[in-house]
Amino acid sequence: MNFQKSLFTFFGIIFLFINCSKSDNNVVIPPVIPPVVTGTNDMDFWLTRGDQITLLQKQSSVLTFGTTSNSYAEIEVDSTKQYQTIDGFGYTLTGGSAFVINQMSASAKADLLQELFGNSDKSISISYLRISIGASDLNDSPFTYSDLIYGQTDLNLTNFSLNPDKKDLIPLLKEILAINPKIKIMATPWSPPVWMKDKDSFVGGSLKPIYYDVYAKYFVKYIQQMKAEGITIEAITPQNEPLNPNNNPSLLMTAEQQTEFIKTNLGPAFKTAGITTKIIAYDHNCDVPNYPITVLTDAQARPFVDGSAFHLYAGNISALTTVHNAFPDKNVYFTEQYTDSKGDFGGDLKWHLKNVIIGSMRNWSKNVLEWNLANDPTFGPRTQGGCTTCKGALTIGTGSSVTRNVSYYIIAHASKFVPVGSVCIGSNNAGNLQSVAFKTPAGKKVLIVENDGSEGVSFNIKYRNKWVTTQLPGGSVGTYVW
Repeated sequence: MNFQKSLFTFFGIIFLFINCSKSDNNVVIPPVIPPVVTGTNDMDFWLTRGDQITLLQKQSSVLTFGTTSNSYAEIEVDSTKQYQTIDGFGYTLTGGSAFVINQMSASAKADLLQELFGNSDKSISISYLRISIGASDLNDSPFTYSDLIYGQTDLNLTNFSLNPDKKDLIPLLKEILAINPKIKIMATPWSPPVWMKDKDSFVGGSLKPIYYDVYAKYFVKYIQQMKAEGITIEAITPQNEPLNPNNNPSLLMTAEQQTEFIKTNLGPAFKTAGITTKIIAYDHNCDVPNYPITVLTDAQARPFVDGSAFHLYAGNISALTTVHNAFPDKNVYFTEQYTDSKGDFGGDLKWHLKNVIIGSMRNWSKNVLEWNLANDPTFGPRTQGGCTTCKGALTIGTGSSVTRNVSYYIIAHASKFVPVGSVCIGSNNAGNLQSVAFKTPAGKKVLIVENDGSEGVSFNIKYRNKWVTTQLPGGSVGTYVW
């Protein structure tokens, strides 16, 4: 699409220069028509439109820094204001994801893995994965690594085995690591072995205190045996969605229970075994920031905890800043958000870019993970009672066909351009334009902008007292690199 030939009606401007944890009010500007710019291109611009006419395409428009004044909205990028260092962007590689990807032909799978995890111009360079310790609800059935018949226990974990994951998940992780050996991997359980619970079911129940110590050793064994497979676990959370005991699998773990487990059992077990894997608390919605604050307030638990993890199925993304401000020496992470099979591409693109990508980064998160990487056309595999509407970033169909869904583009607009080790830097929002900026280890600046309105907007990107003028259609996202 030729944006120079498009006419837009534009609304408003105020200049509020803020850091990565603030937001701005909408404002008004007069109607204007952007000038045609010629000259040397100083900035690359990648666009995805909510109407899907353009999907992660590099634009041919010439963006040249200059000083000719105009009355457009302005986003100023300030690399002197530096905030959190970025650990990466990606998805949860569920057991179901691994299964459907492994059903592809060898050549198709190899091409897809290069596209997802490689570092070429055609890759989106995923840099962080989350996996389940045992099954999640997007495996075909629930399991742990120590499943016994009713009434049996295994206090020494002599029956512990990674075998359930050795068919699909572990082999696929090894292929991914061959492409990107530095990819970060977070692991989290949906349920402990049923024999450790006060309910004879994968669904719900709580961990019996008498099994806290053996469950801590279960984590140690898991990390050690994954390491023996060549897979380093960067971080764990003690429980996925600890306040949701209704999934299959699931576990109820209150803040007080998690605090006790970490300080008395898990943390000391890691220390004794010499394990440096990070322990990250909570891993649930933004509506209960007091949960991670409770864990971190405990003087004995706090030294073992690297930070807190969040989802956004409830609450406000600003909860990350609430916890950060309470414990500024501890990290925050964003670890899950799904896109619904009934959702609208344009609506999901806007909401997730505004709240998950830009929102979490502006609220101190070190990473962003969307939910399921891949599933089949029926949104499976899944357990009985597992999520029936969770749409993967990819749909893997018959004949190794691949459909790239909205979550693919949500993450790609960050992962392709913001490598591990980048730093979040200053930028402001302007009217309907939501933004977040980064400085990469190579010194490049990356600005992600989402137009939350329905009308196209022309605006300036200002850096070091010069600016380029660009346009972003309504409901679209642009990534700018210079």
